[in-house]
Amino acid sequence: MQPRFHIVMFHPEIPHNTGAAGRLALATGSRLHLIKPLGFSLDEKHVRRTGLDYWAKVDLHVWDSLEELKQAAAPGAQFWYLSTKAPRSHWDAVFHAGDYLVFGPESRGLPESMLREHADTALTIPMPGEGARSLNLSTAVAVVLYEGTAPDRHLTKPPRPSREKEI
Repeated sequence: MQPRFHIVMFHPEIPHNTGAAGRLALATGSRLHLIKPLGFSLDEKHVRRTGLDYWAKVDLHVWDSLEELKQAAAPGAQFWYLSTKAPRSHWDAVFHAGDYLVFGPESRGLPESMLREHADTALTIPMPGEGARSLNLSTAVAVVLYEGTAPDRHLTKPPRPSREKEI
């Protein structure tokens, strides 16, 4: 089965966020990609605890570099780069099944050089409230991942019954 989306965590640092992203991947039929270096061991109890009994079922791939992942991706695969520093909202993007959603490390986000190189596919999650620099990484993954599945809602829920009376 082809994954609905590819969640890419570039140099993740916090095992709880990776475990939560793994659960999100499993819940949405997506694949989780981790780009080394990781700030923790995948054997750590924190990853397994957050992923609960789902962790063994997660479609997980670990890569030495983002370039290695890109070379393995299908030709023409769409990569989206999520950052608080990007000017374009994720609401403006048109997501398709099979897209790659790239998230940076918790402490610093994606490198600015990467965002400049991919400026036309760099996205942010708008935060109109004051006082927050960013969302928790696993929360950001959930927001964008479920936004990406929104056009497919009619495929996962039965249509509403008609309210018209039969004549």
